[in-house]
Amino acid sequence: MGWATGAAVLAVVGAGAAGYAAGGEPETTGTPTAASADAGFARDMAVHHQQAVEMSYIVRDRTKNTEVRRLAYDIAQTQANQRGMLLGWLDLWGLPKVSADPPMTWMGMGDMPPGQDGALMPGMATNADLRKLGSLSGKKAEVFYLQLMTEHHRGGVHMAEGCVQRCAVGPEKRLARGMVAAQRSEIQLMAEMLKARGAQAGS
Repeated sequence: MGWATGAAVLAVVGAGAAGYAAGGEPETTGTPTAASADAGFARDMAVHHQQAVEMSYIVRDRTKNTEVRRLAYDIAQTQANQRGMLLGWLDLWGLPKVSADPPMTWMGMGDMPPGQDGALMPGMATNADLRKLGSLSGKKAEVFYLQLMTEHHRGGVHMAEGCVQRCAVGPEKRLARGMVAAQRSEIQLMAEMLKARGAQAGS
């Protein structure tokens, strides 16, 4: 995707490591296990975020609307940086970035039906959705992106709230709280942008 240079990734990983060592709220003693909520959230949200980055770069090339392009850029940059932090924590903990367990196992949702056509977790778009987004242009691309990203954010908020409840590492819980607040705000903004285009988000 070309959304981060090696130096930027190293900076984000370093920030993640520093946050883990510091932190203003009680933290775990010792390193999280591979089966912990902390590791599960980091793995799953990194995958979830990667798709948001991909969708944002697709729409950037499908519309000239400044408002949508600015939102897409902000989402892509924010979620790419957060993804770097999540993967950096997994490296710091010496844990694998993939798991044999189904997605969302750390939230007690490992027995949900397997994701279809690339939609591995709640809110994720299908591969067909991504192909459709890449085939649209102008207002149609804007509306479909805003609808897809609204659902994506709803799924992300659900996951982040799960980390707030279950994760034990202070900096990761704070990052999850920040995700909840930011993505709820963006959901409201996207609802207004859809309304201005005579459309609305899905149920």
